[in-house]
Amino acid sequence: MTTTFTFTPHQSSFFAHRITLEGVGDEALAQSLSTARVDMNPHQVDAALFALSSPLSKGVVLADEVGLGKTIEASLVIAQRWAERRRRILLIVPASLRKQWSQELLEKFSLPSTIIESKSYNAAKKNGNNRPFDIADTVLITSYEFAATKSEDIAYVKWDLVIYDEAHRLRNVYKQGTGLRAKRLREATADHFKILLTATPLQNSLMELYGLVSVIDEHFFGDENSFRASYVSGSASSNGFLFLRKRLESICKRTLRRQVQQAGLIKYTARCPLTLSFEPSDNEARLYESVSSYLQRPGTIAFGDRPNALVTLVVRKILGSSTFALSETLAKIIERLREKERPSIENLIDYDAIDDSAEEFDEDDAEADEIDPAKLAAEISELEEYRALALAIGENAKGSKLVNSLAGALDEIASKGGLRKAVIFTESVRTQRYLADLLSVSGYGNEIVLLNGQNNDPASAAMYREWLARHKDSDVVSGSKTADMKAAVVEAFRDQKSILIATESGAEGINLQFCSLVVNFDLPWNPQRVEQRIGRCHRYGQKIDVTVVNFLNLKNQAERRVFELLDQKFRLFDGVFGASDEVLGAIERGVDIERRILEIVQSARNEDAINAAFDQLQTDLQEQISEQVLDARKRLLENVDEKVTRQLKSRDGEIRKHLSEFDRDLLRIARAELPEAQFHTDDERRFDFSGHTYTTEWPMADERGWQFFRLTEGTLAQEVIASAKNRQFPDTSHLQFDLSAYPGRLADVELLRGSKGWLRAAKLQVNTAAVTREYLVLSIIADQGDAPHAETIERLFSVPARDIGQVSEEPPLATLDAVEVSRRVSLLALAEEQNNAWLEEEGEKLDAYADDLERAFEADVKAMDTEIKAAKKALRGSNLAMNEKLAEKRRISALEGKRDKMKAAFFDRKAEIRAEVESMLDQIQDSLKIAPVMTPLFTVRWEVV
Repeated sequence: MTTTFTFTPHQSSFFAHRITLEGVGDEALAQSLSTARVDMNPHQVDAALFALSSPLSKGVVLADEVGLGKTIEASLVIAQRWAERRRRILLIVPASLRKQWSQELLEKFSLPSTIIESKSYNAAKKNGNNRPFDIADTVLITSYEFAATKSEDIAYVKWDLVIYDEAHRLRNVYKQGTGLRAKRLREATADHFKILLTATPLQNSLMELYGLVSVIDEHFFGDENSFRASYVSGSASSNGFLFLRKRLESICKRTLRRQVQQAGLIKYTARCPLTLSFEPSDNEARLYESVSSYLQRPGTIAFGDRPNALVTLVVRKILGSSTFALSETLAKIIERLREKERPSIENLIDYDAIDDSAEEFDEDDAEADEIDPAKLAAEISELEEYRALALAIGENAKGSKLVNSLAGALDEIASKGGLRKAVIFTESVRTQRYLADLLSVSGYGNEIVLLNGQNNDPASAAMYREWLARHKDSDVVSGSKTADMKAAVVEAFRDQKSILIATESGAEGINLQFCSLVVNFDLPWNPQRVEQRIGRCHRYGQKIDVTVVNFLNLKNQAERRVFELLDQKFRLFDGVFGASDEVLGAIERGVDIERRILEIVQSARNEDAINAAFDQLQTDLQEQISEQVLDARKRLLENVDEKVTRQLKSRDGEIRKHLSEFDRDLLRIARAELPEAQFHTDDERRFDFSGHTYTTEWPMADERGWQFFRLTEGTLAQEVIASAKNRQFPDTSHLQFDLSAYPGRLADVELLRGSKGWLRAAKLQVNTAAVTREYLVLSIIADQGDAPHAETIERLFSVPARDIGQVSEEPPLATLDAVEVSRRVSLLALAEEQNNAWLEEEGEKLDAYADDLERAFEADVKAMDTEIKAAKKALRGSNLAMNEKLAEKRRISALEGKRDKMKAAFFDRKAEIRAEVESMLDQIQDSLKIAPVMTPLFTVRWEVV
């Protein structure tokens, strides 16, 4: 009779405890890595580990260059905190990125999130929740603007993690009289661990770096004056720069795109611009000029003397989009005027990015004046005339240019080895419909799919139903209608269609690396939005160069200068890396550029005025980019390429090792806990169970409609691990390990063939206020000879075994106890050693903080000495009258008295500073006091056959 060996419940329990141990470092991160639906790059894991390296850290700045995935780095830290059940997590991001963050957390890490803004906040309050930010088991996402207005609510919550995206918005927090929003946010999140994400940690001054670091830890540097004295002013020492670089190594990490490329980890393709010029018809040009003049005219009823800038901006953008979009917008304005109301942002639903823009513009509608009926009638009549002209224009020159050029552009992509696919972006839902109709009658009828903020058209609804049916019972379906609709559209575009027409909000968070042609039918004025568009296709996984198509209106000087700004200044459309950190970082918010451009087009009445205004805008941008500071950033934050390359290659091997070990253990648990599962003979990572196919492979699971077997809540993996970990073993079993059933070779384990012994497994939990670390403690003895090493027994557990029954004899408890005590002592010593290293690191930081304050005090005394010496020298050579000389001597004497008092006070101040540092160190040391807990798991008799 042949016995089939498998893994025993004891082995399953051992593996389940092993892969869920709490701790620090690579192994502790393996669980979070295994759950990600994204190809993780070594520099991203390196950044996450840097952020998690010390439990005493108050936070870090992750400053990788644009395009290296800082969102993924932060998401990995979020996933780790989530796995540790530390789930009070707050993301403060630009308003335009809220939805993208929410979708990426869900799609890539299966993490739920809640966007909190005015509407949801007020609804929560109305429903009786007085603390809308205090919500359990969801990642809270909010904008800078809203967070600043609700800083008291934010301060109330004990956050486990706070993340600031585009954190250079906080860089002026140190300035007096400015940066009120940043100061509120710093104060509200002062006591919590923070990650600041920014490609431009300093742009114009080293003081900006001081400001960012002060958001993380106000005791990292001394005060503002001490930082200036030590690193910025002319009196700063020559070694100060090197010392500052060394200090920043523990709080700021930066990787460059060229370093990742040199390590061979990402192959970057290029961007190739294609500019299509067109001349609008006489009627199109007349319509544009007429409506533009109307918008510029002060005192209109619709826009008033103090027009809402966002409303005006939106109408301006629709004016440049298409006559079809403009006709509907004019109808909305006319409708509002007939109701004797101004158009509000809510009326302009055609513009798909309103929600994101509204909060950043932060404007109130101006109060309406008394309306003159005759003036109202005249204005309505004027607008109806413009609308009639818009409706009479049956063809747009820009649309015709698109139709005539699209086939050639697709042929060019195909000749490079790319797929015949194009994504066409517009800012208007109405223009989107116009383009769909235009392309449909031009031979592309069955090749088009639409994506916008709603997707409530019949074709989208039918496609969504088909997608749901196709992926029924698959974990590809998230349950979020918005996210699933996007997934359905992207899948249709990838597998069936050739043209995706997308609006701004519709395209947030989607990945289209299989498409290599990006068409900007409308060009946003916000460079960050343009970069996000192109980044949908020009990203990791793209196989060929991406062609970026832009349209140039030869009769519109303002539009030509906007294109020139984005093309030549921001370098958005060509090269390997797209927009540079320098120019994107020169603006705190993309809407700031939009405002400037709006001011130009609203005020400039001729081409000369337009050119002069745009020349000034480019000059202003250039002045914000200090070459001296860019050089300082390079010297302070960048490591040599060879060092980084070695580190990234090493990290790549470590990731693969830990992930493969994690996956193997997870699948062994499945074999033990799911005896009816049928594992595939051609690939052990796949098995069939209850009518579904499960696999640890991503993206194979999504591509084939299988279940992704990973350890997240509500999944089969979580169920089997919980079952294995909770199992009790009241009796001592005899486990027989069969080396012949193992599919490889384990040289050290093979030496145990024919051996027997005893084993006790326990879990040691080393608790401190700052961190919890867990270890598996294996106490082993052999019947004959020396006991095998614990690592050998861990490998033995990967060998198939069977439980041949309860042991009648008593285990040698005294011997096992002695082995366990020895192992426990070693592990506690290891924990103490780690604690001491963390404590020493914090001690060095606080010593440097104290030195900063002392140096600043000494600098003040030195400055006073210098002033006194200069005054005495000037007095000796002066021809002042006797009474004037006497007055000056008295002034100098007063200065000397002040200096002497400062010197006397210095020692008292020094003692105060050192006492403050010692107090903080005592608190840190208390947070590391160890409270060990040992939990028995099982005792077995082992035998190797």
